Amino acid sequence: MQPSEKRKFGRTGLDVTAFAFGTAPIGNFLREMEEDVAEGMIRHAWDAGVRFYDTAPMYGHGLAELRLGHALRWKARDEFVLASKVGRVLHAARRSEIDFAPWSNAAPNRMVFDYSYDGTMRSFEDSLQRLGLERIDMMFIHDVDRFTQGDAQPELFAQAMDGCWRALERLRAEGVVKAIGVGVNEWEVCHQALTMRDFDCFLLAGRYTLLEQDALDEFLPLCEARGAAVLVGGGFNSGILATGAVPGAKYNYAPASPAIMERVARIEGVCREHDVPLPAAALQFVVAHPAIPSFCAGTRTVEQLEQNLQWFSYPIPAEFWADLKRHGLLRENAPTP
Repeated sequence: MQPSEKRKFGRTGLDVTAFAFGTAPIGNFLREMEEDVAEGMIRHAWDAGVRFYDTAPMYGHGLAELRLGHALRWKARDEFVLASKVGRVLHAARRSEIDFAPWSNAAPNRMVFDYSYDGTMRSFEDSLQRLGLERIDMMFIHDVDRFTQGDAQPELFAQAMDGCWRALERLRAEGVVKAIGVGVNEWEVCHQALTMRDFDCFLLAGRYTLLEQDALDEFLPLCEARGAAVLVGGGFNSGILATGAVPGAKYNYAPASPAIMERVARIEGVCREHDVPLPAAALQFVVAHPAIPSFCAGTRTVEQLEQNLQWFSYPIPAEFWADLKRHGLLRENAPTP
């Protein structure tokens, strides 16, 4: 598996690289990142052949879009694919009035959820301005899931399936964007959206990994049937599939349970038998599914990015995947490289 390998992104007519660059960290997620580090990572990804970039107004209250656009501004626009999101509108504000958490010293904008038609159109135009680029190729409706919205999710989801949908469908019909979709943390929300509207693609964070394959039941088969593409993020389940079952390992942004720790330790045992790094297996497993042409990873340093690129191309024998299934550590119907 090569990070620069070009793949068809469902029915959209877009060709994307198998490895995508995620920009949440360059929005100063949890801690500040120097400008030269952010630009250096984007440059390193480009030099490695990565041509798919995912961003959002949420990431650093617009900072990630500003940094990404600056780094890509003089690249030939037809050589890369760019995704951003709608669902939040940014308003300029004094830093003293902004709650930046979990971002650190981000751009001076406050964020407001807005899934209306007008809010979607404004969000799209604002993203174009922050990026300083002539177009955005795909737009996702962002965070209309229970993980983010809690008890308000059903109402906000209904708003998004009306307001956001009408705006994005118009942009697609006019050829302003090539693909529209939903970006959330729950495959069930993606599945519901696809049964209701004619979406092209989805960004699914953390719900199809070496530890979780429930999306194989309904969602991914429907994507195959409808020609919808899935960009997967969170392939390490927020940490444990990168670190292994070590003390303090994180699973879904919280300390991993004993059951998860035990399962990961068993997967690590198979990894040792075949001399396969656990993170390499986690990355390559995701993009083996025919509906998932690309995996999106965010990193904090050039060294982390380079390590991910190496894991992505690490040679893994077919026997490794067969052993995971033989030990009941991977679903029998899960596609493997």
